[in-house]
Parts: sequence; structure tokens; C-alpha cells
Amino acid sequence: MTTPLSFEALGVSDEVVSTLGRRGIVAPFPIQALVMADALAGRDVLAKSRTGSGKTLAFAIPIVERVERAGRAAALVLVPTRELAVQVTEELRDVAKTKGLAVASVYGGAKIGPQAERARKADILIATPGRLEDLATRGSVNLAGVRILVLDEADRMLDMGFQPQVDRIVRRLPRQRQTMFFSATLEGAAGRLATAYTDDPARHEVVTDGKTIEEVEHSFIAVDQSDKVDALIQLLPRGEAQGLTLVFVRTKRGADRLVKRLRAKGIKADAMHGDLAQNARERALARFGTGATAVLVATDVAARGLDVEKIEHVINFDPPEDSRGYVHRVGRTGRAGRGGNGITLVTREQQGDVGRMAAALDLHDEFGEAGMSVPAPRVVFSGSPGGRRSSLRPRRR
Repeated sequence: MTTPLSFEALGVSDEVVSTLGRRGIVAPFPIQALVMADALAGRDVLAKSRTGSGKTLAFAIPIVERVERAGRAAALVLVPTRELAVQVTEELRDVAKTKGLAVASVYGGAKIGPQAERARKADILIATPGRLEDLATRGSVNLAGVRILVLDEADRMLDMGFQPQVDRIVRRLPRQRQTMFFSATLEGAAGRLATAYTDDPARHEVVTDGKTIEEVEHSFIAVDQSDKVDALIQLLPRGEAQGLTLVFVRTKRGADRLVKRLRAKGIKADAMHGDLAQNARERALARFGTGATAVLVATDVAARGLDVEKIEHVINFDPPEDSRGYVHRVGRTGRAGRGGNGITLVTREQQGDVGRMAAALDLHDEFGEAGMSVPAPRVVFSGSPGGRRSSLRPRRR
């Protein structure tokens, strides 16, 4: 499919086109071009597209075009994490102001009273399943007028165990509604859920050339466990022009320990994990987003749905558990057509597992070592004797 040159060609109103134009958004991304006509027509939609592909506007624009001010929720967007709730809310508010629509979000970790008050008056509601179910059970939110339901990052909601809550929420909604289902996969459990929630949906998929993010340059660096922090520090880019770095670790305590060690070296770093209060997480994300903090150290749960511009480097200080985790992590860079770097530090004990993960993602040329069962092996080292450096060379300080 050839992407139309403008949103007007997709049937978007002049008012919304003008709002997008003021932000410098003049041409649709592929997922927006694929989905828009069916979504504007009120048809159910299944959309398979990876994170960072512009899918928020793919449902935000049709919601704003189709919803009228009603004094209660007419559109509901379910998301898996509070961070994604905040980001989707900001995106929707920017478009919704064109039509004078009220937008509110509800999610855990924040005071429930003020959220309930804003939610009661909202035309468009963005919510995490747990908090929304709590408010609905209390009678603080009326879902009887919802005409449009969006499930964003639906596969992540399943991974996080939210299906029972989502099922109960959907049973509270009118049967006559439009449902849009956005997911990185439409197979397995996600596909079954999509089938259960939609009626004769239009199915759209953004096809990429590979199994992982083609805009990202992937590197795997062999390190000794005792040298991991020093290797990380050498890899961190210097100067604001180098962009932001997101570092993934396995545990909450590991995030805190690593931030402490980085700060001791004079590196501005913050942690983000599930034990932090919501206001602390928002402050850390705000500092990172503005560049006041160049390095954010996060666990997988805390970083789900994270969408920050200028993340140019994702470093797996601890490798992910599987290929899906890798794609999710590295998908924080290379977003919306921009390039990026995905770097994984690998100890000798981890080389077998990481090698199999790399093979599953067709990253043979970026990973390998003699004696490992990885096709077309090539060694990528951080300057070890006899080895090669990664494409992002460590910097000596």
C-alpha cells in the first residue's frame, strides 16, 4: 500500500489536520494510513504494529473525529501501564482540544479521588485495567455511554496478567460499540482475545523486513561480570548531541545499585522501577525526557509503554529473558523512523542463552562465538584482546 501524502487524503477534518500541522505532523505513518479509513467509518479494527510506529495517532484521530461532548466517557482507551496512560493522555489531549473534548486518565499509584472527579466529566478516558475496575465497582465512573473501545498494547496487558480485569470491564460496556485492538502480535492469546472482543474487524499489519527493529543497529559485547559497570560507563555517549540512554536491568535492587555507582562516577542517572512512588517515577521520566538526566536505569515492568523522544541508545546491562523481551526493550529506540543503537552486555555464562535469542531474531551477523551453535558466527567484543569492538565504540575517559 502506498502511504497517502496527507491526512486530508485519509478523510481527516481540516481542524484536526491544522492541529497536527502545528506540531509538524503532515504525513501519516504506515499504521495510520492503513487504519484510518476503517476507524473513521466506525468499523472494528485489528492492527498489528510494533511499538514506536505511530499507532497512538492511529486511534486518537478517529476518536476525536467521532466523539461528541457528552459529559461522560464516550471513548475508552485501556493501556497496560501508568506511564503509557500518561503519554497517551498527552497525545489525545493535544488532538482533542480541536473539538473541545475533555480527556482524563486513571491509573494506580496516584490519589483515586481527584482521578475519579476528572473521569466523571471526561469525554475520553484512558485507563489501566486495575484502577478503572476499582472506580467502576465503586460507581465512580459510568461506562454505559462508551461507543469506542481501544485496547493499546494488548499483548502487554496479557503478559502482565490483566485479562480477567479487561474481561470484566468489557462486560460493563455497551455491546454496540466500535473496538480497536492494537498489538505487536495478533497470534496466540492476543489473537483469541481480539476475536472475542471484535465483530467482523478489518485487519491491518505493518510488515517489516525482519523479525526485529530494522532502524536499530544491534551490538552484543562480551564482558566479564566484574567489568560490566566499567564497560557500561565506557559505552555511555557524551554530550547532549548524543541523545539519551536507557539502561535495562533485571531487578529493582539492581537498578538502585547501578544508579548509585553511576552517580559516584559523576554520571547523571535516575532509576525507574515498580517500588518507586508514582510522583517519583514521573519526576524521573520528566528529567530524562528533557535531558536533565542523560541515563535512565529501568526494569522491564517500569519501562513498558515508555515513549521518550531522543532515546538513541538502549543498553541491556542484564540481557532480556527472551526474544520478545529484547524487541520490547530495544523498541524504545529507533521509534517513528528514527535510528538508534541496541547494545547487550553478555557474560560468558550468558552467551548460550543470548546466542539462541539472537539467532531467533536473525541477528546472526551481530552475535556469535567459536564453539556456539549460532549460524554464521561473528565475535563482537568491547575491545578484548583479539576481539572486535562493537559498532558503538567504548569511550575512554
